[in-house]
Amino acid sequence: MSPLIDLHPGDDATVAAVHGDLPLRQRLAALGVRPGRALRLMRRGALAGPLHLRVGTTDLILRRRHAHAILVHR
Repeated sequence: MSPLIDLHPGDDATVAAVHGDLPLRQRLAALGVRPGRALRLMRRGALAGPLHLRVGTTDLILRRRHAHAILVHR
């Protein structure tokens, strides 16, 4: 397992766990980011910008600090 932040654009992975406070976990679950779901890292923002993810048919923009809370299997 590795944090989502370690993926490169175009990498596919499966969510293994979501850590963080309850509101963050609930918000991510509502957006489809929950254990067992496949995702793809589409783009990384310049410098310390956000990450663009695709989970199923949903595209998300995620802060890097929140990406550290998501563990994935490649």
